[in-house]
Amino acid sequence: MTQKSFSILAALSGILGVVMLITSFIINPGPPPNATLAQFIEFGKQHYDSVVFGGWLQAVSAPMIVLFAIAIVHLAGAATKFSGWATFFGGVILVTVSLIEITFYFSAINGTPATTGIISFELIHAVQHLFSIIAAPMLFFSLSYVILTSKLLPHLFGYTGVLLGLAFTILGAAALFNPWQYLIDYLSMIQGFWWLSASVTLLIQATVVRKK
Repeated sequence: MTQKSFSILAALSGILGVVMLITSFIINPGPPPNATLAQFIEFGKQHYDSVVFGGWLQAVSAPMIVLFAIAIVHLAGAATKFSGWATFFGGVILVTVSLIEITFYFSAINGTPATTGIISFELIHAVQHLFSIIAAPMLFFSLSYVILTSKLLPHLFGYTGVLLGLAFTILGAAALFNPWQYLIDYLSMIQGFWWLSASVTLLIQATVVRKK
């Protein structure tokens, strides 16, 4: 496979991953805040298909985005460097956290609402803290360093990636003691735009720039 073809496939993986992730959030908004058991059961009945399909989309999207990050490491020639290995490690953590969260989605929607369902729903919120505390910062810091020490992507992505890593680190710790998960949700939307922009940039560089 040529580097051009590899770059295109990597970019498409990132783009599709972000689109699938956004779609999963749109179709799976979750039950109302502080829902009673009756409301939780009714939500499960009315939104079963969207929760299951949204969970599937989210489970698949995370590995696709991480594959894009790993492709960046490869294309930047950092696969054997510490920053490259740190990016691999960060990707493993992110995918693991994501899959654990999705497992509880399926458990909540398929289990007995009064026991497995409610417990799984609470565990989802607990696992989400891991994303902002370690998964997102680890991946953004290491991948940003790879970008800043190469010419593969504009360094603006490296600088903004570091800022995102810092924001997740600070808010992730603060949200443990404050009801600030909504701020992390907003930040997650911004990071989605970062992944999408980086993927589109790589695609443009592989298809348009190299034709000249």
